[in-house]
Amino acid sequence: MKIERGYPTYTVTPKAENAIVKGHPWVYDAEILNIEGETANGGLVDVISKKGRYLGTGFLSQQSKIRVRLISRNANDRFDEAFWRRKLQWAWDYRKSVMDPADLDACRIIFGEADAFPGLTVDKFHDLLSVQVLSVGMENLQDLLLPALVDILRRDGQPIRGVFLRNDVALRAKEGLPQGKGWYPLPGETPPDSPVVEIVENGVKYLVDVENGQKTGFFLDQKYNRRAVGRLAAGKTVLDCFTHTGSFALNAALGGAKHVTAVDVSESAVEMARANAERNCVSDVMDCVAANVFDLLPKLEKEPMKYDFIILDPPAFTKSRKTVANAITGYKEINYRAMKLLPRGGYLATCSCSHFATAEKFEAMLRSAAHDAGVQLRQIESRQQSCDHPILWGVGETDYLKFYLFQVV
Repeated sequence: MKIERGYPTYTVTPKAENAIVKGHPWVYDAEILNIEGETANGGLVDVISKKGRYLGTGFLSQQSKIRVRLISRNANDRFDEAFWRRKLQWAWDYRKSVMDPADLDACRIIFGEADAFPGLTVDKFHDLLSVQVLSVGMENLQDLLLPALVDILRRDGQPIRGVFLRNDVALRAKEGLPQGKGWYPLPGETPPDSPVVEIVENGVKYLVDVENGQKTGFFLDQKYNRRAVGRLAAGKTVLDCFTHTGSFALNAALGGAKHVTAVDVSESAVEMARANAERNCVSDVMDCVAANVFDLLPKLEKEPMKYDFIILDPPAFTKSRKTVANAITGYKEINYRAMKLLPRGGYLATCSCSHFATAEKFEAMLRSAAHDAGVQLRQIESRQQSCDHPILWGVGETDYLKFYLFQVV
């Protein structure tokens, strides 16, 4: 018997029903069998099984292949302002519970589906919030959500100055949403003069530009992995590949490294890394070099400079299943070269931020690279993204970052 709740009903296939029951919040357009009722794009709809069983309620996206994004599986929920404020409070309380107070200076407050806010990302950079909206449902709700979140944080002693929207991403087109970026107009308030703010992470100071920095301004998911590198770096000669703004290199330098070389193909990234080294007073032990890592690693095998700790933090080599094989080839090349370059007893930190390059594929690649390099890997740690980017079991897309620390023996 179908549940009468006042929302349009979308009947889905057994495959979709099974995925929802196991915890996945998406319904694809091809999984919809029948529609009863109408609503505007971004409106709420009930999802039911072929037998009329209530499966959940979510936002309709008329232009996306992901046609419905669930926000609740509780038939008793009322989707009013109190509902959303309660969910925002839960998200902030979770971060306060799992992170030390100092780590809240820069953290992710909303991580999309993992916090049941599908298509919404909110990062806190000291007293600025950087927001990315990738679903029409969240877009329609932002005038409720963003002022409420600012109010929750301020009531908890967090001096939020402003909210910046980083909606300059192509994915919004799949939702029929325009691209753009700029200050969100908090009611009755004047936007800040500058989108640049200083944060402190693991004792390292960074300037974050929420308007022009990558993604929302700065990658927060490696916070504790950087700390692990810093603990291991004392007295070592370190090569940080794909350094971007120098975060791993800076943690190594402040961790007591003898010398750190930070490498990135982007001249502007190298300039930022160099400025961050000066900001943290480690320029005397940290060099920043613009070079292609794929070209540099083979050349270094012929150089007298020897590194005993190499860090590989490349960008995602694949963003789809179709290109996974090519990505694994790329990952193997840099890991093989690093293993060849390291002396016995040297250390390797290596990672992948691609969801599609699964842990199984990545570990198989590492075994193959070690075999070809004629070395054995002694695992120190296997880590993932930081806990403010929680992994929601049943939603594989939230599980994306693989990070390993090895000793080469």
